[in-house]
Amino acid sequence: MPVQNVVKRYEHNPILSAEDISYPATLIFNAGVAKYQGRYVMVFRNDYGGKEGNAKFEGTNIGLAFSDDGINWQPRKQPWIQWQTDEILRAYDPRITVIDGRCYMCFAVDTRHGVRGGVAVTDDFDKWDVLSLSAPDNRNMVLFPEKLNGKFMRLERPFSNYGRESDHFDLWFADSPDVAYWGNNQLLLASEHVPWANQKIGPGAPPIKTKHGWLTLFHAVNRDDSKELPAWHAHWHATYTAGLMLLDLQQPWKIKAMYKQPFMVPEEPYELEGFRGSVLFPGGLILEPDGQVKIYYGAADTVECLATANVDDLLKLCLES
Repeated sequence: MPVQNVVKRYEHNPILSAEDISYPATLIFNAGVAKYQGRYVMVFRNDYGGKEGNAKFEGTNIGLAFSDDGINWQPRKQPWIQWQTDEILRAYDPRITVIDGRCYMCFAVDTRHGVRGGVAVTDDFDKWDVLSLSAPDNRNMVLFPEKLNGKFMRLERPFSNYGRESDHFDLWFADSPDVAYWGNNQLLLASEHVPWANQKIGPGAPPIKTKHGWLTLFHAVNRDDSKELPAWHAHWHATYTAGLMLLDLQQPWKIKAMYKQPFMVPEEPYELEGFRGSVLFPGGLILEPDGQVKIYYGAADTVECLATANVDDLLKLCLES
């Protein structure tokens, strides 16, 4: 089954951009999305204080929006989180997962001593409680929506300076009894095992549970120094695509099946041109009761977009690849 017959981009993409935000905003992207307490909720990254042609920004915060249908969004009038201390520079790239009726958020934190991955919890999207911060350097974390044998589970992308070639980073699994302490680290997917990428890979959207396994998206990067891609700055050569894989239900650090080609590649104008063109970064998957899957993704590091597919078609892509 050709993948172009499986995935349908929303005809009115993007679904959220800087023009929709009432406070200072330049780039709205890399959002996490979930259904929580009867409505859709989106947490998104906002880089503000910049403009086209300038790669520097005043700051970054995390914004919040709600929706009744997952398509039309009403952003709050103020940013939700802007975390800055003497040590912490910013929090960004949020992903959300509902576990046992509570909303958990993974996010990245730039600090003066490296990049850390965090996990927080909220019940009202007013206050948030930070439950853990990793050692540097780690980011792109996503949680599974269920525990296994009483333990929380997550996918993550640590990036070492010495153990791997530059920018060849991999996708790992970890679990925790309490969200604070993480262990049982398992290599899930190495970057060299993704045939259409020649650099880093990492988690994309939190997995969804199906009868055949945990279905999830990941991001993969291919760099071609001979090709200058559209961007607000010079020397942008990386294309970000989305991969699709199925993880074992009982041993989710094991890949049961994987689609052997890119699942989504940048092809629309809003994906090919922007702050960093040819970038497509999945951050949310929602399985609807009728079998439709809503796929939320950042495009060109500039806007947030939506695509849809049928869950059975996605499983076929993996199992019959």
